[in-house]
Amino acid sequence: MLINGVPGDQVSVHNRGLLYGDGIFRTLRVIGGCMQCWPRHYRKLQQDCSALRITCPEAALLFEELRRLIEQRPDGVAKIIITRGEQTARGYAPVENMIPTRILSLTPALDYPDRNYSHGVRLRLCDLRLAHQPKLAGIKHLNRLENVLAAAEWSDPDIAEGLLLDMFGNVIEGIRSNLFMVRNGELFTPNLSSCGVAGIQRERVIEWAAEHGVPCWVRQFGLAELLVADEIFLVNSVIGLWPVRELLGSEWSHHPISMQVQEWLNHAYD
Repeated sequence: MLINGVPGDQVSVHNRGLLYGDGIFRTLRVIGGCMQCWPRHYRKLQQDCSALRITCPEAALLFEELRRLIEQRPDGVAKIIITRGEQTARGYAPVENMIPTRILSLTPALDYPDRNYSHGVRLRLCDLRLAHQPKLAGIKHLNRLENVLAAAEWSDPDIAEGLLLDMFGNVIEGIRSNLFMVRNGELFTPNLSSCGVAGIQRERVIEWAAEHGVPCWVRQFGLAELLVADEIFLVNSVIGLWPVRELLGSEWSHHPISMQVQEWLNHAYD
């Protein structure tokens, strides 16, 4: 782990990331010493920092620090955390010209069962409902208590992911993934303008659809519509793509479009 480029695992008690969750993060796969989709991740890092008015570190600096970690571990999951920095003065309001804190780590990737990719996963509807906050919608910020509470709702290891709805019953995302459904050969993914995280793999799937002439609609839809979908799949930068095989008693055994997208995501790194 590197903190501002120095090996270590401690930050100041005055760091706003610790005090208020005032920061953002990215998680990406490292395979064979290569950072998967690095340009996309850095671009999203810049966008999220800009939205929170945090100074984003230069790409070359982060790339070099990640390279140092990769020299020790060529395969794993890299995490980049950028906080607004340290502030000794009390209060929520940040002072001007703060120097952001960089926290970079590289840990072993989890070994998920092959059946998650070939046969699909069980998805659980979470009791927790996401609140609306358009100013934070789409941003991968450090305030993840909704996800923490949702993930604590079950302990069954056969349930791989939880489904999150918003307060009005709209489907939004998985606890750690973005969601797509397939109906009549078309893709649908939730509108994230009020809440949720807009992930890199979601962006890539939307681009896959455009490149392959598959209609892809970003709009609101509810649970009833989701349960009659032809296919459902989940994506993020660590797991790749998991088809969904079961949700609330509904089952899916065929995932033809999901498999096409999965194959493309696995081999079209950029």
